[in-house]
Amino acid sequence: MTIVPDWRRVLKRAWSVRLIVFAALFSSAEVALPFLGDFISPGRMAALSALATAGAFVARILAQKDMEDGT
Repeated sequence: MTIVPDWRRVLKRAWSVRLIVFAALFSSAEVALPFLGDFISPGRMAALSALATAGAFVARILAQKDMEDGT
């Protein structure tokens, strides 16, 4: 396994990375929900996390305009 040569650019521009960050935030929020009371239902955070993860999967396999070679 090797790291992509332009990994810094990938971290800044790739939608898959952004969506993975959102999924992690939603998962973390779900863990914190018992401490927040009835602010939002736990199932809703799990659904948001699942949607963000699915979006990251799709974004990972699609060609992204800002990620083309030579730009």
